[in-house]
Amino acid sequence: MGVLVVTGTGTEVGKTVTTAALAAVAARACRSVAVLKPAQTGVAPGEPGDVDEVLRLAGNAVTGVELARYPEPLAPGTAAARAGLAPVRPRQVADAVEKLAASHDLVLVEGAGGLLVRFDEEGATLADVAGLLGAPVLVVAAAGLGTLNSVQLTGEALRARDLHQAGVVIGSWPHDPGLAERCNVADLPVAAGAELLGAVPEGAGALPSGEFRARAERWLAPSLGGAWDGHLVT
Repeated sequence: MGVLVVTGTGTEVGKTVTTAALAAVAARACRSVAVLKPAQTGVAPGEPGDVDEVLRLAGNAVTGVELARYPEPLAPGTAAARAGLAPVRPRQVADAVEKLAASHDLVLVEGAGGLLVRFDEEGATLADVAGLLGAPVLVVAAAGLGTLNSVQLTGEALRARDLHQAGVVIGSWPHDPGLAERCNVADLPVAAGAELLGAVPEGAGALPSGEFRARAERWLAPSLGGAWDGHLVT
């Protein structure tokens, strides 16, 4: 797996921390890793963005690239238009990924929000990037009530575009899961039409970086480089 596209079922589902865990596990296995963020929104110039958070958690050995930044916390296409800035285009993203892939064992492409959030006025999305690259897409999902619908819609959108879904990772597994969360462990793969490949514990992003890197493999399945055996840890 040279390139992996990481998307979410929406915002605030743990996509950045999951990306950091993927990077940390690969780097710990002595693989060279790059993380590319096509469009960072809601962050002012000079402020740390998602790529900075990934590097903080996964370590500075990881290469981080941000292609475009827009100050308002909106969909990239809307944020670009409101800021009077050029939008990021799928071909631009794919070219940057291919360049990184030439010198790295693994390139992680972290989207903004969900799979079909618009990059530009023409309606281009992260799905178009995955199509250009022929890359698998990992879906990061919430744990609780309402997640099944979002996961199924995302899976159907991927299949409609002949894109391969690598699987699903729960982006924030609660310390005290309720009935919905426990049932969703079995129901998520059915809704997604793809395997459940891990669960990142709630609050993982607040761990010291060394501890994060040491523990990350416990949260991800072997197909993602980890050692997760299906047991949900906190």
